[in-house]
Amino acid sequence: MKYLVMVRGTQQDYDAMQGKGSEHSVAWSPQDVQTMYAYMQAVNDDLAETGELIDAQGLAEPARIRHVTLGGDGSAVVTDGPYGETEEMPAGYWVLECASLERVTEIADRVTRCPQPEGAPVHPVEIRPVLDGAGDI
Repeated sequence: MKYLVMVRGTQQDYDAMQGKGSEHSVAWSPQDVQTMYAYMQAVNDDLAETGELIDAQGLAEPARIRHVTLGGDGSAVVTDGPYGETEEMPAGYWVLECASLERVTEIADRVTRCPQPEGAPVHPVEIRPVLDGAGDI
């Protein structure tokens, strides 16, 4: 079965990874960021080796979001930028093909163990099954 595994973060998390600490998170050093990237690359490499990895991507910071909604007159309403700074948004994802929910949960558990500086917030890792067709809802 296919699963979407998502990590979440806030604009303040992205700011902290750029060395700008706040009451929300300590500032990350360049070494902290490199350690995190190396850990995630090792996860991706292992998943590619097992054949479970379909896709994995990090997402740009919430400040670069564009929202498109339908206005009352039927035209598009475009809004740039994030919601509130502390609102969690998707920060990255994996699309995986795993034999079971237990297996994808093991992978998510590994992702939660990604190294980060002491005092940085910990966000949950979400697992969502990917529906195969309209009858799956």
